[in-house]
Amino acid sequence: MQAVSIQKLSKTYPGGKEALKRISLSLAPGEVFGFLGPNGAGKTTTVKLLTGVLTPSGGTCAVFDTNPQTEPEKTHALSGIVTEHAQMYDQLTGLENLLFYASLFGLNRTESIHRAETLLNQLGLEEAKDRKLAAYSTGMRQRLSLARALLHRPRILFLDEPTSGLDPESAQNVNQMIHNLAKQEGITVFLCTHQLRYAQEICTRYGLLEEGYLLASGTLEELRRKVFSSTILRIRAAGLPEGLPFRQTEAGIFETQIQSEQEIPQLIREIAASGGDIYAVNTIDPSLEEIYFALTSKGKEEVK
Repeated sequence: MQAVSIQKLSKTYPGGKEALKRISLSLAPGEVFGFLGPNGAGKTTTVKLLTGVLTPSGGTCAVFDTNPQTEPEKTHALSGIVTEHAQMYDQLTGLENLLFYASLFGLNRTESIHRAETLLNQLGLEEAKDRKLAAYSTGMRQRLSLARALLHRPRILFLDEPTSGLDPESAQNVNQMIHNLAKQEGITVFLCTHQLRYAQEICTRYGLLEEGYLLASGTLEELRRKVFSSTILRIRAAGLPEGLPFRQTEAGIFETQIQSEQEIPQLIREIAASGGDIYAVNTIDPSLEEIYFALTSKGKEEVK
């Protein structure tokens, strides 16, 4: 069973704006999936379709084999949702907010208190649990929103810019929690963000979206192979023999392009055999950001 299954999903809003254009992808349980693209790319529309807030203009989608359009209650019971701007009740305390939402999820009073306090502790909000939400900072609200989404132990977590407004330490705590949820509890994470460097740190697989088109999806290594045919080999060395395909980029630093790592031992042997001194060897792989910009420049034409 797939955690998420999307087949040729499209959405056109009244007025004719095409927000999604026949995208297809699937997620396995326990993945941390980065759904990446700039504002307006179609990320939020996709989440609204997957959670039953919107109805598709074409195609289908399912969350753990439930149809969000015909079985929204089942989908919501399986899902936790964190939006960029957390909306809860300012006149309730942090704990009271969680207890209120726990009751909506059907948790009894004892279970609600235990679950709420556990999550408050995990997210560093234990000292603020009796403070009214109106006094919370943006980052504290965001962490409380994550706690709310996790109250009923969802099987899939939809996150829209989950570290927005967080200080570095809080963001690190949230990232560690996301990692643990996927690895230890098997929760699938569907992370929407335009921060590509952040996504590269936390996600196991990616979908790259641009103007409603899914340009590519896969692991970082799969995406690299789709876009780039070579890797840069960089060495710090002295006394390189002539005839090797290296170019000097700065004092003592040389680079060349290779098609695979299998080429590296032979190049190193040639340098050593000629009396060259090698101090460091490493490969420089294209980042997720570089992959994305390469795709946006040429990938849309292939998708259309």
